[in-house]
Amino acid sequence: MLEIILTVAGLIVGGGVAFGAQKIKQNGTVAKSDKIIADAQNKASEIILKASDKAKKEADDLRREVKNQENAVAEREHKLLNKIDELDKRAEKLRNSEVELEKIKDEVRAIRNNQQEKLEKIAKLTKDEAAEKLMAMTERDVRNDLVGLVGKLQREAEDSAEQKAEMIIVTAMERMASDVTTERTVTAVALPDEDMKGRIIGKEGRNIQALQKATGVDILVDDTPGMIVLSSFDPVRRQVARMSLEMLMKDGRIHPARIEEVVAKAQVQIDKEIIRAGEDAAREVGVVGIPPEMLRLLGELKFRTSYGQNVLQHSKEMAQIAGSIAEEIGADVRITKIATLLHDVGKAVTHRIEGKHHHIGAELARKYGMDDRIVHAIEAHHDDIEATTPEAIIVRVCDALSAARPGARNISAENFVERMRELENVAVSFDGIDKAYAISAGREVRVIVRPEKVDDLSAIKLSRDIANKIESTMQYPGTIKVNVIRETRAVEYAK
Repeated sequence: MLEIILTVAGLIVGGGVAFGAQKIKQNGTVAKSDKIIADAQNKASEIILKASDKAKKEADDLRREVKNQENAVAEREHKLLNKIDELDKRAEKLRNSEVELEKIKDEVRAIRNNQQEKLEKIAKLTKDEAAEKLMAMTERDVRNDLVGLVGKLQREAEDSAEQKAEMIIVTAMERMASDVTTERTVTAVALPDEDMKGRIIGKEGRNIQALQKATGVDILVDDTPGMIVLSSFDPVRRQVARMSLEMLMKDGRIHPARIEEVVAKAQVQIDKEIIRAGEDAAREVGVVGIPPEMLRLLGELKFRTSYGQNVLQHSKEMAQIAGSIAEEIGADVRITKIATLLHDVGKAVTHRIEGKHHHIGAELARKYGMDDRIVHAIEAHHDDIEATTPEAIIVRVCDALSAARPGARNISAENFVERMRELENVAVSFDGIDKAYAISAGREVRVIVRPEKVDDLSAIKLSRDIANKIESTMQYPGTIKVNVIRETRAVEYAK
């Protein structure tokens, strides 16, 4: 800084000298130039002196500021060292306390072991034996109380819950008007005469090959009089094939070109019928806002059956019951109705997508942006996923009601007998069972236990265990009542 000031002063002096020389040349007077030079030198000296004082002052301020900062740093360092010392002392105290605490624990353990040994000597029992005796005494004392309490709670729950549930279900079924019918998907087509078989087969089989290629359905022509059988996993294709055959037989012209034309017309008509069936079902149930893709899949259920029960009729019937139940218990009626109506929609594509129909239906509902509560109710209407909402539980209940009512499903005698036998085998697989009978068409399993092996409290637990095993190992519609019977008979003869 000082060098800069001196340089500026030199420039000023030089400028003054130059200026004085110029004046000398102009005026030609040496005296005046000397005076000018002297004045310039005086001014330069004053400027240099002032600059020097100012630089010295700035340097003093800077040294003073650095000194203050050094003092502050030293003070902080001193405080930090003090804190470190304090922490070291506290850590040492904690280590000493831990050692003392461990010693105290060892002393307590030793005292406890000593007291336990003394107690065992006095009682002549080990710890495990004493615990076992205490548990046996406690169980004996409270067994009768527990049996009475369990029975009381069960009766109270049944009295309050059964009455309300009965009213809700009866009200729901009373409001519903639906014929008890059993529908089947048509898989056979009646022929007007036996000559029609030859015309359908065609020369060298070209007509039947064209029909199978256009519809994707296997056409079976056998010795059955007046009938041909359609075979396909896709019920919509079977319906298209059925309609195409009926149109061809009615028209009378059967050749490959005509077959392709008729199949195309039948496909258009079936598509319209599917869309109309889905829209009519939603309108009949009284819900709106279902995506068109889901309505189409719903309409396809018109041609699908489960155990002889038409799936679309089953879904509509369920939705009517579910709406009434949801209204009675305060659940969301719209969510419940939509979920119930669409609960089996996955069955429309099970022949194309692998997996369980309720998982497929939930994925489809999720794909088309439906409410999460609807998705959950569809996915949880079977037992592999827990139902966590009232709407999902209602769907489960209505599914069981609709499937289990008389005449809803056709089950062969062989399947019925097998299910009865399986029910009895599940029951007798537990210890202490004397006999087991499946009664009421499989709605109840009656179990008779040996009274010397199963007491009252164990009988209650046994009924719950049998019910849990039935739920986890068997497939059945509705509910099954497990009735465990324990009785003691004393017989003596007077001689």
